[in-house]
Amino acid sequence: MNATDLQYKTLLLLLVLVTLAFIWILLPYYGAVFWAVILGILFTPLQRRLAQRYKWSRKITSLVTLIVCVVVAVLPMVIISALLVQEGAALYKSIESGQLDIAGYINHIKSALPVSMQHLLDRVGMGNLEGLRDRITSWATAGGQALASQAFYVGQGTFDVIVGFGVMLYLVYFFLRDGPDLIRRVRSAIPLAEQQKRRLQLKFTRVVRATVKGNMLVAMAQGALGGVMFWFLGIPSSLLWAVLMAFLSLLPAVGAGVVWAPVALYFMLNGALWKGVVLALYGVFVIGLVDNVLRPILVGKDTRMPDYLVLVSTLGGISVFGLNGFVIGPLIAALFMSTWSIFAANPKPMQLP
Repeated sequence: MNATDLQYKTLLLLLVLVTLAFIWILLPYYGAVFWAVILGILFTPLQRRLAQRYKWSRKITSLVTLIVCVVVAVLPMVIISALLVQEGAALYKSIESGQLDIAGYINHIKSALPVSMQHLLDRVGMGNLEGLRDRITSWATAGGQALASQAFYVGQGTFDVIVGFGVMLYLVYFFLRDGPDLIRRVRSAIPLAEQQKRRLQLKFTRVVRATVKGNMLVAMAQGALGGVMFWFLGIPSSLLWAVLMAFLSLLPAVGAGVVWAPVALYFMLNGALWKGVVLALYGVFVIGLVDNVLRPILVGKDTRMPDYLVLVSTLGGISVFGLNGFVIGPLIAALFMSTWSIFAANPKPMQLP
């Protein structure tokens, strides 16, 4: 081994070590860094338009874009999260006090089923609804308790929340201001062909914009429409159900129907036929239409991934990274597919300098 090879391998080892150390110190605020990158990618086109139209400096356009980002994207999420925690705490109290009798609802559904349906459930081993009733009650209680505990957790960690929020906004501003220079430096340091680097960069930005901008807008639209109908029909905790429908609409082949369809069926089986019919028709022709119309327009084919891969990667990302995983999961899957396609097209090992 000559001196040049030793120096290069030492440099690579040092690079790996300091990179791992840098990631380690960023872990406490990885969520703030991650969403700063995401918001920077989403709002960079707005900053470019402001610069082209008004000929302002990059500092001014970055500051104006940051203000728009806070008003449009950040503040609504903060307000909804605070209201959701309050509603979750109220739901938990209702279940504990017996005001919300989930066991009674299960019994109503059981008694409303036709005899033939009950016999069919018996034959498939689902005739004993007592265990199902207990499980649903325990799930609802645990979910409400988890949401209620978040109020105490947020109060305890107010300083960390404020610091993380400030770090995110601070980074968004600098990503908007210095983003092009940072991208050029990162691209120049990656030992790949220019075409391959451009392909990976385009895949990254497309998936981020499709997942966050498109799917989030569709999810918010479906959740808002569903929540309004739940409120109109007098269903308690309508905001909580709206957020749940918005969350489930992010998953292909699952959608908000997992929430509104059982509620519509419950109404029909318990004598509130008009409520069940209205909710079912509204879910199919309004909430479902939003998904069929808006998603192709906003998302299109940017992800270029099959629905089953999006579903699995989203669920896996959420299980590993929490709520951030609905973006991280599909992003990793897309980069996985793109990297393997590049490798398949270039199977020969690359010569290092």
